[in-house]
Amino acid sequence: MNKSVSDRTTTNKALRLNLDEKKYGTIAEIGAGQEVARHFFLAGAAAGTIAKTISAYDMQFSDAIYGTQEGGRYVSQARVKAMLDKEFALVVSRVGTSRSRSSRFFSYATTVSAKSFNRDNECHAWCGIRIQMYPGAEPSDITVHVRMLENTAEQQQDTLGILGVNLIYASFYYFEDPRKIIDSLTDGLNPESIEVDSIEFLGPYFEDLDNRGMNLHLIRSWKTRAIMFKPDGQIAVPAELLYKKNVLTTRGSFKPVTRLNVDMIEQGFEAFKQHDGVGEDNSIVLAEISLNDAYGKDLMVPEEDLLARVSLLNSLGYSVMVSDYTRYFSLRAYFRQFTALQIGIVLGMINVKEIFDEKRYVGVEGGMLEGFGKLFPDHTRLFVYPELSNSGELADFTTIEVGATMRYLYKHLLENQFIFGINCSDTDLLKIYSRDILAKIPGGRGDWENLVPETAAALIMENRLFGFRG
Repeated sequence: MNKSVSDRTTTNKALRLNLDEKKYGTIAEIGAGQEVARHFFLAGAAAGTIAKTISAYDMQFSDAIYGTQEGGRYVSQARVKAMLDKEFALVVSRVGTSRSRSSRFFSYATTVSAKSFNRDNECHAWCGIRIQMYPGAEPSDITVHVRMLENTAEQQQDTLGILGVNLIYASFYYFEDPRKIIDSLTDGLNPESIEVDSIEFLGPYFEDLDNRGMNLHLIRSWKTRAIMFKPDGQIAVPAELLYKKNVLTTRGSFKPVTRLNVDMIEQGFEAFKQHDGVGEDNSIVLAEISLNDAYGKDLMVPEEDLLARVSLLNSLGYSVMVSDYTRYFSLRAYFRQFTALQIGIVLGMINVKEIFDEKRYVGVEGGMLEGFGKLFPDHTRLFVYPELSNSGELADFTTIEVGATMRYLYKHLLENQFIFGINCSDTDLLKIYSRDILAKIPGGRGDWENLVPETAAALIMENRLFGFRG
């Protein structure tokens, strides 16, 4: 192909598609203008690609075309799927027999809540494409959820236009490599302008693809900082999962999840529920796995390893978050984007000591004081699980020794109830270490089974996780 029509710019991507008469479909955009279609028209020769564009902004018009979805939400995954259902069916029924048999048909759809005048609304979009990977094939879908981070509607519209072209282009030319599709979504965009926090591949072409792994790749490709999984293993949109929820989280390797981990979570939640406005029905408990070590270095954990841990936690009924956050104050700031309610962090004594270690704040402009200022500004508390001392005695949060310069700060946090202690239901649990269990699993069945929840032990053996040989 001539280098003047390269893969690098939005215009050239649109032009390459326009010049390929075998790719044909529709573009439906609701909520932020016809920005994707505009790129195809500006590139020239758009008649070669676009059969129709549509923007049904009025709710009654939109409902008349696409129906109403459960909950009545217009910017939702259900809505964009309804748009794809309608528009792709129309393409095939109207031009499926009149165009070349080598044609591959598509429909692109997006429903958007962009920046509104004089409103502080959530700015996000659902974008999707239904596409034939081969002529005559049953179609497959790629759907993404994005958060727009720019300050003006005009900027957000421009960003969504580029993203849409990238998705359409990648679906046609990179479909054999889904990770490349993800990598290319932000081509031509400022990384600070948008966040892609979920992606779903569906249909016959992707039937063997694990969407959980694809979503983990969103973090590794710098499209988002965190991915969330519901207890059933499905990908969750953070803004929906955390909306108007109190959030309790505990960080761990969970390799594998142990009875100690479960007790920390349960005891932490019992303590969390003692605070105003926190209850079973308006709170979420998240087990969080960081991709980084304590100093921010990527641990390079294989995808298979991460998914094994997620599966075990899901089997116990927990929602799971995988992130690349290192410091707890960054984790708290992430949650605060989505909820104004209480935030609780359950952690062990060793983690508290790390928080008071000045070496952990290298690279933070305001050092430790900035870190603490960001960790405890509003409705955020630490819940500290006890440990066994070197002498075998139970030691709790009141016995933590911090540096001489930190003593009064720690006392201040205790007296102002930013830090709470939580119970341990059985001191024998404090002798459980994931690393010891992990070393025993490859040897087959054994006493390690009693140190992890029964459901988790069964899954480890059934799926031969962590090198189990039985």
